[in-house]
Amino acid sequence: MAAARFDILGIGNAIVDVVARADEAFLSKHDMRKGAMALVDAAAAEKIYAAMPPGQESSGGSAANTCAVAAGLGAKVAFLGKVADDQLGGVFRHDITAAGVAFPTPALSGGAPTARCLILVTADGQRTMNTFLGACVAFGESDVDTDLVADSAVTYLEGYLFDPPAAQAAFRRAADAAHKAGRLVSLSLSDAFCVDRHRAAFRELVRNHVDILFANEVEICALYETEFDRAAEAARADVALAALTRSENGSLILRGAETVAVPAASADVIDTTGAGDAYAAGFLAAYTSGRTLAACGRLGSLAAAEVIAHYGARPQSDLRVLLTNLPS
Repeated sequence: MAAARFDILGIGNAIVDVVARADEAFLSKHDMRKGAMALVDAAAAEKIYAAMPPGQESSGGSAANTCAVAAGLGAKVAFLGKVADDQLGGVFRHDITAAGVAFPTPALSGGAPTARCLILVTADGQRTMNTFLGACVAFGESDVDTDLVADSAVTYLEGYLFDPPAAQAAFRRAADAAHKAGRLVSLSLSDAFCVDRHRAAFRELVRNHVDILFANEVEICALYETEFDRAAEAARADVALAALTRSENGSLILRGAETVAVPAASADVIDTTGAGDAYAAGFLAAYTSGRTLAACGRLGSLAAAEVIAHYGARPQSDLRVLLTNLPS
């Protein structure tokens, strides 16, 4: 088989994170519950965005975060996700490309505006989020570049995108294209809410289309509706490789009869946003470069530790130094 052009191809929600500092009065004026995340419609998103103080705008979304972190580790990475032909769509495209990630998906014209997560940070460090899903839910089968999938060692699917039927069809199209080309398919369960809404469909996807499964303890227990040890064994039976994270208790990696326990990397926890995304990035960056499972888990833990030590889901230091701390 020819070498893949890309190590990782991510498919997920293309969201622009807009982060600004705000006071309690701003939250009250816009009927926001501090520390919560709310889904909002286009009108509310535009109103809040127009009223927000100056802030930072950057590409976001779970799989996009994974792609950016993996690129920072030196992996060759591409991403598929839907943005609109608007200002924030331009922000997303510029930002993720600047992170070293190829982003060939054409913009949506004449439909919903680009998705955005409007994040207000109060003086006490609480993050209040308002998310408008917008254009990203328009991603469907026709947006899956099967040639790109065939030219990527691992296609990484984001569970958050699984809600719309069109996205579920896109996942299966991508998985079929990957396996036809002899490539691997990876899935992040993303959130227990996602699993609870589509448990049967997720189980079918995992059992029949996924080679590498990422989940945290709550998500894997939700998928199999049982306690962790039994859920882990069910995952072992369903997929070739499972990487299950357990916060401060590290991660458990299962492959056939093999079990590798990886301790969590030490970190001063500031903001856990993006920890799972970074773990998957480190794991896959190591895996696609031929590292041992222990090294894959270790790089995942180190990448997650870097991200949770500051606000935001993207790294703020040179991640390549982490490669020097890997076991042989």
